[in-house]
Formats: sequence, C-alpha cells, structure tokens
Amino acid sequence: MERDGNASDHLPRQAAGIPQDELVAGPSGQPGSIHPQALLAQVLERANLQRALKQMRQNKGAPGIDGMSVDELPGYLRHHWPGIRAQLEAGQYRPQPVKRVDIPKADGKTRSLGIPTVLDRFIQQAIAQVISAQWEPHFHCHSYGFRPERSAHQAVREVQGTIRAGYGWVVDMDLQAFFERVNHDRLMARLNSRCLDTGLLRLVNRFLKAGVSVGGHIEPTTMGAPQGGPLSPVLANVVLDELDWELDRRGHRFARYADDCNILVRSKRAGERVMGSVTRYVSDTLRLTVNPLKSAVDRPKNRKFLGFTVSRNGARLKVADKAITKLKDRVRELTRRPRGNNIGVIVAELRKALLGWKAYFGIAEVLSPLRDIDKWVRRKLRCYVWKQWGSAGYRQLRKRGVSVREAWNTSKSAHGPWRQSKTPALTIGLLQEPGSAEPCGPVRMQFIEPPDT
Repeated sequence: MERDGNASDHLPRQAAGIPQDELVAGPSGQPGSIHPQALLAQVLERANLQRALKQMRQNKGAPGIDGMSVDELPGYLRHHWPGIRAQLEAGQYRPQPVKRVDIPKADGKTRSLGIPTVLDRFIQQAIAQVISAQWEPHFHCHSYGFRPERSAHQAVREVQGTIRAGYGWVVDMDLQAFFERVNHDRLMARLNSRCLDTGLLRLVNRFLKAGVSVGGHIEPTTMGAPQGGPLSPVLANVVLDELDWELDRRGHRFARYADDCNILVRSKRAGERVMGSVTRYVSDTLRLTVNPLKSAVDRPKNRKFLGFTVSRNGARLKVADKAITKLKDRVRELTRRPRGNNIGVIVAELRKALLGWKAYFGIAEVLSPLRDIDKWVRRKLRCYVWKQWGSAGYRQLRKRGVSVREAWNTSKSAHGPWRQSKTPALTIGLLQEPGSAEPCGPVRMQFIEPPDT
C-alpha cells in the first residue's frame, strides 16, 4: 500500500476503480464532466475517495450504531476496502441503519438527526461529491445552501438587494420537517432525470431506506433524508431545485438556503397570492408541507432570514433578536457558577465562542446590538469573578486599588452578584491586576469588534 504521510491517502490501491487520468477535474479539483453511465465508477475512483476521506476527517462527527470513530476509519479501510468495493460494484452493499439523536431547539422542541456509521458516511461523502458535481451546473443561481462557492451571507445579501430595489414585502416560507418528509419516489425520479447509472441509483435508494435505530430497535424509513449524513444536503437541493425553477418560471424574486425560502414582492396582496399558489405547488407537486406557524407574508423588518433581519430605514442588515438570545444562553452556560474555572479559562472559551459568532454575524450593519452584547459579556465576567471571590471580595478589591469606602460598601452590600457587577468598585477594580497599574488583559479583551462601516 502506498503511503505518503497523509492520512487521507491511506486507501489501498484497489480503491482506484479507473485510471487516474480518466477523472475530468475542474480548477478546484471537483469532477467537472462525468459520463452518466460511469457515475458509480467515478464514486469509487481513487482521487474521489481520497477527497471524501479528507472531508470526513475535517468534519469529524459522532460514531454511528457500530461505535466506530472517524479516526479508526483509515485503519479499517486498509484491511476491508477490497471487499467493500467488490460489494459496491456488484450492487450488494447494504448500508446500516442510522442512529437517531434528538437535538434540543430554542423553542423547547427537538430536531432529529440520523447519524450514519463512519463507513456509510465515507461512502455517502464520495457519492455526494459526484452527484453535486453533476447537478451543480443545473442548479438555480438563487439557491445558496450546501453548494461550493456559495454561502448564507450571499443569500442574505440577495434578499437585502431585492428589498432595496423596491420589493417591500416578503413571503417567508418554511417547509415543515422537510428532511423527514422528502418523498422517496419523487426524489429518485428527479435523480433519474440526470443520472442514468442504475447501480448508483440503487445505492442511493438503499441509503434512503436503511432504517433508523431508536432505543435499540430498528424502524423502517419510508420517507425522508435524515439530517446528519453528507448525502442529505445534496439530495435536498435536488428536490428543491424543482421549486427554484418553478419560482423562476413565474418571474419571482427569491433566495433559498436549504428549506428556508424568501420570495420578495411589491405589495401585501401580491404576497398573499404568491403564498397561496406556491403552497399549493409545494403540496400537490413536491408532496411537502409549508409550515403555517413559521410562514407569513410581512414586512422584511418583521421577519428573520438565516439569523438576520433588516432595519426599518435603509434595509440595513441587523442581527435577529433570536440569534442574540441564543448567544446569551451560550454565554450564561459558559459563565455559570458551578463550573469553578479560573477566569482565564472562561475567557478563552468565551473568546472561541464569540469569535465564531462574530465570523458569521460580523456583516451586520446595525452595530448597536453588537456593542450591547460586548458590554453584557464584560458584565457577566465581572459577575463570575465576584462570585468566585466570595468572602474575599473586600481584600481582592483593595488589592486592585479600590478605596476602602467603595470596597467596604460593595463587599457588604445586600445586592446579588449581577447587581454588584455594575458597581464602580468592580468596574474599576477589574481593570487592574492586583498591585499593578497595568490593565487586566483577559478581562479587558475586546470580544466583539464591530465591522468597519
């Protein structure tokens, strides 16, 4: 077996189903032109498998029902890949059921994820890369989810630009339990329109019908493409591409990211008409359901899209209130009292969480919520430090140069830690290291740096 030090290359030579020079690659290494009769062979081509394994290792993820981790997969493939490949080529490979995991949502409900085994995820990733490359040239330009060179930010900017062009009403459509209700027959028919490789179609169908493990019991899957595997997002785009082109045929201005779709219109009356007609299309043609509780015709400032909303004047991007609430919940979790960690550890964890949040929401143009979050986080840190000091609060404040009067009044106050965190003694005292005039670096760290305007 060939080794060159890269874990993603630890596949046996038998993984090369066709010569390397038969892969037609684009500038990014993606397969560019794929003959429809050779799709399964392209899935099993060595370069495609190497990319799939590399992507798997980057994504990591939890084990499936067999308990195998992502780090164990390369070693497993070294010993078992020839047999697995033979099963795939002969149409005999049977995916294992996915492991159901319920993830809590902000509204108190749960979202069901289906976690495939790492071997099945590896094969799904290899399939997804080929199907994505085949369908990518045909997807609509206003589809932004799970596509190379496209992002949620682009979808948000598309909606913002359309609003500024005079489309002052939004038809905000949410598909109810989309990934759980995808119709298998329609999905396979849609795939068959561009994929003539029956071997690959059969394999995809088996992944869809592999079943789900719930509490040790295997339940059949007659519909849906469970979230959690790399194949589901690509299949979702294949299904909803039909909706995109129908909206285009009707002349609508829209942006779609996965199952979130905003259609922009010029009047409320037009929006209600569009909502009714598109809802019927989704139900009758796609056999899906528009969620009436989460869908509405409204002014854009009253709706959120991918975590953003727009201001009343100028349609400037603004972080949605729900996104700020979720961030605060995360900060509260990291700064809760029972953790008992040193303030430096807390700051490091907060920094990681907040920089990730800022990387996404940093494009916001209304900056006041970001500044308010920054002040709130600093106050939470002062509160955390005060609770850790406990009965030593007076001595700690005095070490930091706080006057006797301020230190005494603060330490003997009957108010709780949150109220105390806003007192001058703590605000000023925590700017200083004990016995030093230098600023206390960890507490003064700038968490939220508003983007340039």
